[in-house]
Amino acid sequence: MKKGPQASTGRDPTLVVHAGPAPRDQAGVINPPVDRASTIVYDSVEAYMDRHKGLYDTVIYGLYGTRTTFALAEAVSALERGYATVITSSGTSAIALTLTAFASAGDHLLVVDCVYGPTRNFLADVASRFGVEVEYYPPDIGGEIARLFRPNTRLVYMETPGSQTFDMIDVPSIAAAARARGIPTAIDNTWATPLFFKPLDHGVDISIASATKYLSGHSDCLLGTMTAASEPVYRQLKDAAARWGNCASPDNCYLVHRGIRTLAARLDRHQRNAARLIDWFVEQPEVVAIRYPAHPADPGNAIWKRDFTGASGLFGVQLDGLTPAETSAFFNSMSLFQLGSSWGGFESLAVPAWPAPVRAFPNGEADGALIRIHAGLEEPEDLIADLAAAFGRVRALRREGGR
Repeated sequence: MKKGPQASTGRDPTLVVHAGPAPRDQAGVINPPVDRASTIVYDSVEAYMDRHKGLYDTVIYGLYGTRTTFALAEAVSALERGYATVITSSGTSAIALTLTAFASAGDHLLVVDCVYGPTRNFLADVASRFGVEVEYYPPDIGGEIARLFRPNTRLVYMETPGSQTFDMIDVPSIAAAARARGIPTAIDNTWATPLFFKPLDHGVDISIASATKYLSGHSDCLLGTMTAASEPVYRQLKDAAARWGNCASPDNCYLVHRGIRTLAARLDRHQRNAARLIDWFVEQPEVVAIRYPAHPADPGNAIWKRDFTGASGLFGVQLDGLTPAETSAFFNSMSLFQLGSSWGGFESLAVPAWPAPVRAFPNGEADGALIRIHAGLEEPEDLIADLAAAFGRVRALRREGGR
């Protein structure tokens, strides 16, 4: 596996098509082979006894990766402009492994308050139970995070935009403050992907992605990635994955690598569809607010314009409230929007995102129902017709009830 700063063979839309091993390194085959393996055999006892010297960059046992795993890791590293990437079994496992790679009993972690729900659950149910102290900080803290650092702070964890409410955080300021104190930083970059935001270029040490979502793009596999900015951090992540026995399916690695080839084209469509839907949503009287950093009215728009080069298809719509009957009327008869967890696939999704997520700090969320929308790859006018029918059903109920 190639390591170190990954050289680009072009701009990102070109790179996604060609990232990973060249066909000449695979006997002319364009796509990497799918190596399904547990046992790896050796030609001599000497080679077998020395096998662990190759833990970080060669195939020594199926648990630690095959050529298929390393091919995907090389491609992701190139997109992230990182030293090397560890592939894991899911996005959640990539998050958990990153946190446990740096935290031990008695250590202190700083975690942004708008973090993904399963991340918060892991910290509460696993990390805290093993003696790790978790402190949440407000998304707008910026460089002031330095006042929260302690001698035993081992990691600053970020996610932007934040889960459900799409809070933007000042990543460069937080990363600079942490680096000045020698504290590593990690970020969940799933929403933007490395095409629209490159955390390592902004001073972050680890960029995490749920490859289940946009990198795959087809809603048919689970995978996570952890890309390190340096060799010591990469080795620490690789060791954590090995100790926990976490490995990625070679078949899923193949699917994600294949999905990456169309990432730029898909994200362009997702972004355009999201913008068209938002233009429609803001005209609806039931809509209180749009939660999408690329929207000019979003509080995080200035940071998004400064640091990001694009926006994905996931956003929130705050409504003026929905009763249980109105909620059923809105969601249960939609024809194109599906109800389902996850996002980043080709299909459009609409799910209720209330009650409000657990937070340590008030986030100014207005009263009412928050709907999370993933704009898929369909024709946007067809999606709007589906949404218009859903609003029509809610309005009919309100007229009947005198609301």
